[in-house]
Amino acid sequence: MLADWPLLSLVVWTHIVGAVLVLLAGDRAGTGAKRIALAFALLTFALSIPLFTGFDRDTALMQFEERVPWIPTFDIYYHLGVDGISMPLILLTTFATVLVVIAGWEAIRERPAQYMAAFLIMEGLMVGVFSALDAALFYVFWEGMLIPMFLVIGMWGGPRRVYATIKFFLYTFLGSVLMLVALVYLYHKSGSFSILDYHQVPLGMREQLLIFLAFLVAFAVKVPMWPVHTWLPDAHVEAPTGGSVILAAIMLKIGAYGFLRFSLPITPDASAALDWLMILLSLVAVVYIGFVALVQEDMKKLIAYSSIAHMGLVTLGFFILYTIAERGEGLQGAALGIEGGLVQMISHGFVSGALFLCVGVLYDRMHTRLIRDYGGVVNSMPAFAAFAVLFAMANAGLPGTSGFVGEFMVILASFKANPWFSALAATTLILGAAYTLWLVKRVIFGPVANERVAALRDLNAREYVVLGALAVAVVAVGVWPDPLTEVMHASVENLVQQATTSKIQMLAVRP
Repeated sequence: MLADWPLLSLVVWTHIVGAVLVLLAGDRAGTGAKRIALAFALLTFALSIPLFTGFDRDTALMQFEERVPWIPTFDIYYHLGVDGISMPLILLTTFATVLVVIAGWEAIRERPAQYMAAFLIMEGLMVGVFSALDAALFYVFWEGMLIPMFLVIGMWGGPRRVYATIKFFLYTFLGSVLMLVALVYLYHKSGSFSILDYHQVPLGMREQLLIFLAFLVAFAVKVPMWPVHTWLPDAHVEAPTGGSVILAAIMLKIGAYGFLRFSLPITPDASAALDWLMILLSLVAVVYIGFVALVQEDMKKLIAYSSIAHMGLVTLGFFILYTIAERGEGLQGAALGIEGGLVQMISHGFVSGALFLCVGVLYDRMHTRLIRDYGGVVNSMPAFAAFAVLFAMANAGLPGTSGFVGEFMVILASFKANPWFSALAATTLILGAAYTLWLVKRVIFGPVANERVAALRDLNAREYVVLGALAVAVVAVGVWPDPLTEVMHASVENLVQQATTSKIQMLAVRP
C-alpha cells in the first residue's frame, strides 16, 4: 500500500513548499518563520520514515517508484525511486535537516527566514539527487543544490566567505560539466535518459574509460578525494555551523553515491582497469590527510581534514571489489567492502555533523575556533564535554560507536584484497585517534585556559536535543548495525554483479 503513495515526491517537494512559506512569513514574523521551517523539517522526516518501514529487503529492484513524462521530446521523465543504497541516505538527509533548523534557532540573527528557507530548498534537492532515476532530472537536482549552499556560505559565512564560496562553486561546477557531457553521450547510445537503461547499454573500452574519467572528476571533487580536496577546508571554515553540518553529513556523500549509481554499473571494465588509481587516491587520503589534520590549529579545519581521510575509506571500500574478485575471495568479500563504505558514509554523517555542531556551540560563546584559545572546558561545561568526548571517540573508531562499524568492515574487506591495503587503511585508527585525542586534550581537559572559558555556560535545552539525538544515533548504529546493513544486502549484491559483468563481452555478443 505504501508503494502506491508518492512518498518520494512528498519528501522532495514538502521541503520546497516549506521554504516558500518561510520566505512569505519573512523575518518580521519573529520566530514564526523558524517555527514553520521546523514544522516542515519534522514533517518531511516523518514522511521519510515509511521509506524504511515499508522497504522490501529481499529485492534489489527500485521501490516507491514514480514515473511521469516531463520532456517527452527527449524522452525525459520525472522518474524517482530508491533501493537499499539510496534509501538510508535519504533518511540521513531528512534527519540532518531537523537538526540544522534547531541548531540555527538562536545562532542566526540576520535574515533567519532566508537562512532556513535556503536549507529547506537544499535538503529537498539533495533528496532529489538520491532518488532521481532519470539522468536529466539527476543533473538538475545535482546542480540546483549548489545554489542554496553558495548563498549560505556567501551570506552567513566568515570574513573570507567570498573566496571560499567562489572556490567551492568553481570546483564543483567545472566537474559537473564533464558529467553532463558523459550523460548526453550515454543518451545518444541508449536513446534514453534512464539511469537504469545506462546500466545495461553495451560500451567499448575506450568509451568506458572516457566516461569513467568524466564521472571521476565530478564525483571526486564532491567527495572530495585528494588532490581536488582543497575547497573543502576553506568552505568549512567560512560556512556557518549549519552549512558545515550539511557539507560534511550530506553533500560529501553525494559524490560517493555517484560512484555506486554511475561509475561501477555503467563502466565496469574501466572501473576494473583503473581500480588501482582509485585505491591509490583513497589510501593517500587516509594516510597523508590524516597527518595534515594533526597540525591544524583551527578546530573546523581539523574536522574538515578528518572528513577527507574518512571518506577515503569509503572510496577504498567501493573499489577493492575487483582485487578481491581476482584473488578468488568471492563476491561476498566485495559486497562487504561496499557495505562497509555505505555504513561509513552514514556514520560519518552523524559523527562529523555532531563535531561541527560542537564547534558551533563553542563558537557561539567564544567567537573563536582556534584550539589555543581553549582549555579546561570540562570544568565549566561538563555536559557538553561528555557529548564532545563521545563524538570524538566515535571519530577515532571506538568499538561500540558507529565510527567503528564501517571502518572495521572496510579494513576487513581490504585485507581480503591485499594485506598492505588493510595495513594502510588501518592507519586511520591510529591517526584518527592521534588528532582527535590531541584536540580533546587541548580543548576539553587540562587547566582552565582563561577567564572567558571559566565563564562559559553549559548546554541549553535546544543544544541538548540536537547533540542528544546524534548521540543516540551514533551509539545505536555502533551497538546494533544490523537494521542498517540488512536493507543494503540485496542492492549491494546486485551492484557487485553489475560491476563484475563485462560490457565489452556484451558488446561482442550483441547481434
